[in-house]
Amino acid sequence: MAEHEHHYKIKVTWTGNRGTGTSGYREYDRTHVISAEGKPDIDGSADPAFRGDVTRWNPEELLLASVSACHKLWYLHFCAVSGVVVADYVDEPEGTMVLSRDGAGHFTEVALKPVVTLSKGDPQTALELHEEAHEKCFIANSVKFPIRIEPVIKPA
Repeated sequence: MAEHEHHYKIKVTWTGNRGTGTSGYREYDRTHVISAEGKPDIDGSADPAFRGDVTRWNPEELLLASVSACHKLWYLHFCAVSGVVVADYVDEPEGTMVLSRDGAGHFTEVALKPVVTLSKGDPQTALELHEEAHEKCFIANSVKFPIRIEPVIKPA
């Protein structure tokens, strides 16, 4: 089977220069704007623990959102082709990041916690389709930390 490449291009523009650039650790904001042609901008910053703006999305939150959204999209696909009709899907993922003494950090795990409401279909099949979705998820296949899936299925 031939491989197909998909390329993605965005722009991240730092907006935190207060006039003196990075002249000191406390002299600049961590704010930035994530943009792509034809799409609304995303206002980003660092986590507030790292001098970031609490009102803006941070990279760690965006990583959780990417893992969750990718899983959801695959899951809905598998439900659609398996006769499982999803009426509602809400996920509240959680992730754990550990910092080492030198300031480097990494995620140790992410837990997806989707609550799926069915309007038609077998609840057991709906539960099992989460495994298939996880196996196919592009983002899950690209990260080195474990991802746990803790679904709740609400039958029709």
